[in-house]
Parts: sequence; C-alpha cells; structure tokens
Amino acid sequence: MSDDFRIDWDRERRTGTAEAVYCAGKSPAQLAAILRSAEGRRLLLTRLTTETVDALPADIVAQLDHDPLSHTAVLGSPVAVAPARVCIVAAGTSDLPVAREAERTLAFHGEGAYLVRDVGVAGLWRLMSEIEAIRRHAVVVAVAGMEGALFSVLAGLVDAPVIAVPTSIGYGVAAGGRAALSSALASCAPGLATVNIDNGFGAACLALRILRLEHVRPG
Repeated sequence: MSDDFRIDWDRERRTGTAEAVYCAGKSPAQLAAILRSAEGRRLLLTRLTTETVDALPADIVAQLDHDPLSHTAVLGSPVAVAPARVCIVAAGTSDLPVAREAERTLAFHGEGAYLVRDVGVAGLWRLMSEIEAIRRHAVVVAVAGMEGALFSVLAGLVDAPVIAVPTSIGYGVAAGGRAALSSALASCAPGLATVNIDNGFGAACLALRILRLEHVRPG
C-alpha cells in the first residue's frame, strides 16, 4: 500500500464488481505505482488517455490492453466472455466512446455485450430495424447525447430494464449533457434508470448487478 492510494482488492467479493482505477487526475508515476502493486492481479482502468499511456514505463505498457476510443485499459490476462445478455444502444457515432467504456467494463467481468451503433431517433427507422435484436437481451444500456430522446423511446419498446447514459455530446443547450440527463430523469417511460453523464462504467456495473438478480431466489 502507498500513502497515495489504497486498492480495494476485496470489492468484487463484497459487491460483485471489481475495483477499477480512475486515471484522470493521476500522474504517470502514481499510475505506475498502482499497476506495479497489482502483482499479477487484474485491474480495469478508466479515463486513460493515449498520452498518459505513452508516459508510462515500457514494461507496464506491455501488460496493458488499451483501447484509445473508450480510454480504458485492462491490466492482466483476458477472461472468457459469455454470450451477450446486455445490449448497448448508441444513438450516434459520437456516443461510441461512452458505449465502448460500458462494453469493455462488461467484458472485464466476463459478460459479452451486443453493441448497436448509430440508431438515434432522428432517423427512427434505424432503431426499428434493430429492435427485435435489442429485445432479445436481458438488459439494455442506452447511450445518447443531444436531447436524449432515445431513452424514452427504447424504454417504451422493450420489456428489459433500460439504463440511460446521457453523454456530453451536443451544442447550445445540449452542451455538457445536461439536456440529455434532464430528459432521462424526466422520462415518463417506466423501467428506466439513469446514471451520470458519460458514465459508461457505472451503467455496466448496474447491468451486472441486474444480471445477478437472475440467480437470486426468495429464501
């Protein structure tokens, strides 16, 4: 343990979702110390930019599976990924970094995801062409910026729980994701939960907890 950090290695046993390292705001030296402390254990890293990866020691970089689009990385060996029970629906191509963060978080925990790209409601036919495939999944993660209309539309079309992830994509009053967040929170569609703006990681963790309920029976 360092004075700068304390890794919660027991989190997965306690909560079902593993410890993750939020890299924004941490120096390359701090990240290197955290990763060396893993000592062979797996770690998920979020908000890890290419510039920060380039500043890490070469021996550590060699151990990382870094995805520049989602700004995520995995330290350690990959695990087998189960067939997808989660569908991630991205309204636009610009929402893909957040959608991929959710997808990579699920994969880190051994859960596959079916990713549907660029089906925002401005062209509703695109969403409807995928709706039957979306309906085959136990949980739906909807990722959208702008006005966030995708959240209510999806929650009104599927019987699975829908997790809304507002993104900071947009301009004018939509800038920063506040409009999409308000849209999700004010939705009249039942069965819709909402996480914070750009929080693909949090949406994936919520999906994992919902999936585990399948194994819970009244005692």
